[in-house]
Amino acid sequence: MTQTPMFNVLVSAPYLQREFEAYRDRFGQEGLNPILPTVHERLDEQELLAVIDDIDGIICGDDRITPRVLDQAARLKVIVKWGTGIDSIDVEYARQKGIPVRNTPNAFTGPVSDSVLAYLLAFSRNIVEADRIMKSGNWDKAPATTLAEQCVGIIGVGNIGRMVARKLKPFGPRVLGHDIAEIPFDVCSSLGIEMVSLDTLLEQADLVTVNCSLNPTSRHLINHARLARMKRTAVLVNTARGPIVSEADLVSALERGVIAGAALDVFEDEPLPLSSPLRWMSNVLLSSHATNASPRAWQAVHENSIAMLCKDLEAYRDSNREVA
Repeated sequence: MTQTPMFNVLVSAPYLQREFEAYRDRFGQEGLNPILPTVHERLDEQELLAVIDDIDGIICGDDRITPRVLDQAARLKVIVKWGTGIDSIDVEYARQKGIPVRNTPNAFTGPVSDSVLAYLLAFSRNIVEADRIMKSGNWDKAPATTLAEQCVGIIGVGNIGRMVARKLKPFGPRVLGHDIAEIPFDVCSSLGIEMVSLDTLLEQADLVTVNCSLNPTSRHLINHARLARMKRTAVLVNTARGPIVSEADLVSALERGVIAGAALDVFEDEPLPLSSPLRWMSNVLLSSHATNASPRAWQAVHENSIAMLCKDLEAYRDSNREVA
């Protein structure tokens, strides 16, 4: 009787690592040998090169899966990205090598759009300043406004951008949208989005939220010149990918009062260096790439990622049985 081959699977997605014991038996039942390296946010190229030689499958986070890594991964049969964004993987080079790249589209639309709305409300209602005033022993009034009195600009009208617009509707702001793809008129109409050029959005919006994917057209999309187009009273929210915003240009704009504030969950260098000026700016709200926080959503992505991995590896097993 031929024994089913055991596949080595690199599990480097931090969220799955934290809850892996709940899935260890399933890996064993599927003939998978899990390898869990120490991960601080993500694995870089050198860290992957040190472990990739005997790996058949990966469930990764934002690991830097470069052509060099793929060339060394002689046994690699499938890459599963835990979550949605695959910008850290050289997908085209993987395709050329016949390695499928899977992900879970729309995985965190709910929690991320909730976070965007929280940031927009926090700045509109001036929550942080009101709290600071009270805790300093004063009884002054922090100036605030309603969303209905403002214009919100959404850069990237995909799943998350559309959900942000849907959740904004009861609050009544004017909503502008920009996307490099054509968005159907009925979608815009139902969500109350007015599609405009990027320059028009930046010039007119009081609150700008970045919800596009990271690709060659969006890297440093928000830079010195575009920040200069924004209102001095405007706030920028980025919960998408750090490199969409030139961090150096943003820091300069905040320091010089070119814009009024920012809310950032993602950064060009993660974890955000302790030396970053963003860490001590009173007009900036920060979080640690965590707007996907949702136990229910995490559980769904765990299950979906493992299912995709098992399906591809089982298909590989079947094809080899047929050849044999």
